[in-house]
Amino acid sequence: MSTEEDSNIVAKRSKAPIVVVLLCAVLLLVSFVIVRKILPPADFPGPATGTTKVKIQKGDSLAVIANTLKTSGVISSVDRLVSLCTNDSRCSQIQSGSYKLDTGIPVKLALSELMDPSFKVYDGLLIREGLRSSEVIALLSDKTGIPAGDFRRVIKHPNELGLPNWAEGDVEGFLFPATYDIATDSTPLQILQQLVGTANREYKTAKLIQHAQALQITPRQLLTIASITQAEAHPRDFKKVARVILNRLAAPMRLQMDSTVAYGLNRKQVILSTADLATDTPYNTYIHDGLPPGAINSPGIAAVEAASAPASGNWLYFITVDLDTQETKFTDSYSQFMQYKDDFLSFCSSHPGSC
Repeated sequence: MSTEEDSNIVAKRSKAPIVVVLLCAVLLLVSFVIVRKILPPADFPGPATGTTKVKIQKGDSLAVIANTLKTSGVISSVDRLVSLCTNDSRCSQIQSGSYKLDTGIPVKLALSELMDPSFKVYDGLLIREGLRSSEVIALLSDKTGIPAGDFRRVIKHPNELGLPNWAEGDVEGFLFPATYDIATDSTPLQILQQLVGTANREYKTAKLIQHAQALQITPRQLLTIASITQAEAHPRDFKKVARVILNRLAAPMRLQMDSTVAYGLNRKQVILSTADLATDTPYNTYIHDGLPPGAINSPGIAAVEAASAPASGNWLYFITVDLDTQETKFTDSYSQFMQYKDDFLSFCSSHPGSC
């Protein structure tokens, strides 16, 4: 028969293994935490999970570069890249600049991408809405250092640009306004293909062809209307201006748009002379009926959407009466339009140099 003292001894002995197990578990956990702190995270196995833009500043140390890559999600660990670079001389050749890199990749692949010129990009090339192809070419030349003539030669042979058949070989309207990351080793053809490709995607998303069919016009005509709208109006009035154009075409009336005349003269003036308006070019809508032959700039998507779904109204005339606020007045009466024109002339008189 066991005594109370024997029972206590048995109980203590039965608890001993539990205490040992708990101590081992604690030691393992502490060891794991210490090891995790000492050893860098596992390398990303790949494949890439996406892309991101990374900027390396002039004078950045290797540690700073590695931290930039880690923060951007390119690599998993600063230490792994630093360790790799102790035995890889390519690290000393990393150049400052902007790169478009894959994310979630091994450090060796990240370093290879930093060495590959095709991953280095011009930093945020912005093409604004409403620029003509000649202006876009000048901008591209200035940014890349490639002579403008090289771009013009490509445009003269547009078959490789990726233009849709309905563009009829005309690049105007297809150098789409956006911010681009362009690889520094790109050729003029590749750069223009990038811009045209963006236009094709945006126009497809906007259902440009379907809207043109609904309006009983061609896609090229819709793009032309959008480009005139972009040139003539403030965005808040895009839909109204698009309606004026369609109303005039339906009347029929000549469009009499200064923006088309200026395009034909290769000018950008707000005010044109009587002689300018009388100069015969295919784009002079004071002389010729209907729409001009094609787009007069690359419109933004808002102008394309306005041309695709114009406002309802019977307006035939419009004029911007205040160039500071871009206030624009609309009417279906010619006499009312002439009164609005007097308002504009009054603005010009009180704001020397504005017009």
